[in-house]
Formats: sequence, structure tokens, C-alpha cells
Amino acid sequence: MKKRGRSGKVGKVILVGAGPGDPGLLTLRGREALRRAEVVIFDALVNPEILSLAETAEKIFAGKKAGRHLIEQERIHQMLLQFARQGKRIVRLKGGDPFIFGRGGEEASFLVRHRVPFEVIPGVSAGIGAAATAGIPLTDRRFTSHVTFVTGHCGKGEVDWKKLSETGGTLVAFMGLKTLPQIVRALLRAGRKPRTPAAVIEQGTLPAQRVISGTLENILEKVKKANVIPPALTVVGDVVGLGKKLAWFSRKPLQGKKVIVTRPRGQAGELVEKLGDLGAEVLEFPTIEILPPSRPDRIDREIQRMAAAVKPVYDWLVFTSANGVESFFDRMRCLGKDGRIFSGLRIAAIGERTAETLQKKGLWADLIPGEYTNEALFESLKKRGPLQGKKFLLARVASPPPELKESLEKEGALVTELETYRTRPVKAERKKLIQTLQSGKIDYVTFTSSSTVRNFFDPLPPALRRRLRTRFISIGPVTSGTLREYGFKPAREARMHTTEGILEALSNGG
Repeated sequence: MKKRGRSGKVGKVILVGAGPGDPGLLTLRGREALRRAEVVIFDALVNPEILSLAETAEKIFAGKKAGRHLIEQERIHQMLLQFARQGKRIVRLKGGDPFIFGRGGEEASFLVRHRVPFEVIPGVSAGIGAAATAGIPLTDRRFTSHVTFVTGHCGKGEVDWKKLSETGGTLVAFMGLKTLPQIVRALLRAGRKPRTPAAVIEQGTLPAQRVISGTLENILEKVKKANVIPPALTVVGDVVGLGKKLAWFSRKPLQGKKVIVTRPRGQAGELVEKLGDLGAEVLEFPTIEILPPSRPDRIDREIQRMAAAVKPVYDWLVFTSANGVESFFDRMRCLGKDGRIFSGLRIAAIGERTAETLQKKGLWADLIPGEYTNEALFESLKKRGPLQGKKFLLARVASPPPELKESLEKEGALVTELETYRTRPVKAERKKLIQTLQSGKIDYVTFTSSSTVRNFFDPLPPALRRRLRTRFISIGPVTSGTLREYGFKPAREARMHTTEGILEALSNGG
């Protein structure tokens, strides 16, 4: 009889394959299971991004470190049973596929014995995933029609190497870096030719992936010279020879590069995703966070004035960032107002991203300067006709640069500045950022505003600043100018002052 929790609900265990490392290779069903989980018991090598999908679940690490089980298998069994009897929904999250060298069969058998309901959600096995990203088809009718998976712990005699060698085909050894010398010797003794192609894939499917290719007679020397570290997977067979020709993964423009993104976390998603698509290992260190305005009532008063006026209160409403647009429309929504308040006035947006944000709200900007700077915005406004006596509402960040307001007022314009949002430095991850920079292994740091530059450099010890050898990518001339204030030249400046521009700047010289 199934034991029920206090709520009367029967618990359930879901064995989920997390895939080989790349979070994008998690199955849709696996993602859904994590989102609904109450408890997640996870192994080593599970990507933290995958783990973060289980937002509200209790998370318990049950993997191995340095070959040592932190929690013995029997204890894992008991935890599964205990949580199930409490009526919990448990995800047992395993690297790769639960039933391929993942002890998933043992855990499922235990659950059957104790009458605990369970489900298995397969994952992309590391043997398949890493080989695919290395450009190695495990089967190819020109070379072989079968493949054998073995565990790297098999160097102790559990495998009939002679039989494996006689049948030929592709051999994939999991977790075999330590025992690679024994595996190679066993294969050679069993009759495999010394010139048989072999490859060791380190960090398979991840941006840091490396593929060390050779033959059975020289692969050990090459692996030692390359200082390969776990996790690594070994592939032996004629199909390995296709790896150079089919190595699509390593041809990504930013493959193997480490890139720091300093943009606020809520706005970095598109840049992070696209950098990942280009092969970069992305580290998010937001240096600023976006906050609501200190006086939302001031925005409310302006909106109410604009809504109540028979004639337009202003000639121009100027947005200098997408954040300003979002904040302004948030206040409109709170007040029950819509786009009718803009009737009769013209709208300027400092750049494409700001204009796109406006379009999502149902408005099209009347003016977007060719260069996305305050100076270019002023010159574009000036070309539209005399500014004398024109009324401008500048919807901006708190404490904005004064140049735009001053330039407009010199031309006789009447300018009202409206704080629509604030920024403040993010202090939580400064220690981790400093440690990351001290490693000296960062290729690029991207900056999308002057404030991200200031809040990146200000917390750094002067000695570390002097030692920095990373390259800096700037979104535009204003941000580049701030970089120079700190004594650094941008390695590249985006031609288009947008996320796409940053990606283009990186790709063209990644």
C-alpha cells in the first residue's frame, strides 16, 4: 500500500536526464518537471542554469567531488523514499541520460520495491551530445553501423576487449580520463590497430569544449600535452576521422571565448543568448540595477496634465532609453491612460532599441538620430526647425548628463526634465567579479552604457585595474568616452549602438 503525506497526496519521483552540459539540450518535458518540482536531488556536472529552472524547489547536491561520493547511493535511495512519503514531487536530476551509466536503473528498482510512483524523462547522453558537437557521427554507413558505450571504470577487466575489437565499430568510453592508459593498452592488446583514430572530448557541448584528436598510438601523449581535465569522453573508431571536416561547433566565431556581460540582469537575456549562440562562455556580472523613479507622483502629474489638456502641453517628448519608455508607460497603465495622451505632440527616441520599445507600445518615433548619442539627438532636433520657444519633456534617468538640456536651452527651448527611473550599483557579486578578473582568463567585457563602465571599474582595486589584459567592447561613443576616463581604450566600438552592434563587433574579430 502506498504511504501518503500529511495532505493525503502520494509523492512521486521523476528521474530526469539533464543532458550533457549545454542547458539548451534539456528536453521540454524535463524543463516542465523541474518547474513543478518541490525537491530536486541533483548530481555533479548538472549545469546551474538547468537547476535554476526549479525556482521554488528545495535543492540537494548528491554528486561526487574528486571521486568521492558526498552522499552514498543508499542514502540517496532513502531520501527519495522519505520525500515521496511526505507527498512531495521529487526530481532526481542526473547528467546525460538517467539509464546510461547514471545508476538510474538502481534507483528505479528501489522505487519499485517500495511502491513509489516514478517516471523517467530521458536526456541527451553525453556520448551522443559530445560526439555530435565534436563533429563525430558515431555511426556512418561508410565506416560502421554499430557503436558500443562503455564506462571508463572498465579498465579493471569487466569488459571483453577482445570481443569488442573483433566486432569493430565505434567505441565510446564515459568517465575514462583516469583509466585512458589502461583502455588504450587493452584495445591494442585485443587487436585494434595503433593507427585507429581516437579523440578525447573535454567539456563536451559547452563553450569551453576542446577536442584532442589522434590515434591509439599517440592519443595518450596528446592528452597529456594538452592537459585535459574531467569531464572528458573518449571516442575510438574510423568515424573520428570525420571530426575535422564536420567540426561545426568549433567554427563558431566566439567558440572558447569568455565574455562578461555587465548589463542589468533583466535586460541582458537577448545579449547573453546570442553570445551563447556564437560559441561564447558568458558570465553575467550586472554592474547596475534599474529602480523605479524616486518620485512617481511627478510622472503621474505630467501624464494627467497631458491627458487633460485641450492643446498639447509639449511640442516634443524625448525618450533617451528603453527603460524610460517602460517606466513612463507603467505609470500610464497605473493611471488608466493610453496613447491618446500623445495626440498632437512629436516623439523622439535616441536609438533603435528605444524606438522598438515604443513600437511595442503602439507608437512610432517621429525622430531617431543616425548616431545614438545626445549630441546627435540635439542636432537632429535642430534640423527639424527653430527651437526657440519650443517645449520639450525629457523622460530620462535620474541625474542625467546635462549636455542635451543645456544645448536645447541655448537655442531658446523650454525644457522640463522628468526622472523616469534610477540606477544603482550592484554590490552583491563584486567579490566574485574580482576573483574572476584575477584569473586572467576573460577575453572580453561588454559595456552598454557609461554607468555600467563606472560601476565595473570603481570597485576594482587599483592594482587589479593596472593588470587587466582583457578587451573591452563598447556600445557607442559616449560609453567609449567613459572607458577612456578610466584609462582604457575600447578594443572595438559597435558600429550600430545596439545589442546587434555589440555582437557584430565581437564576431568580426572574435
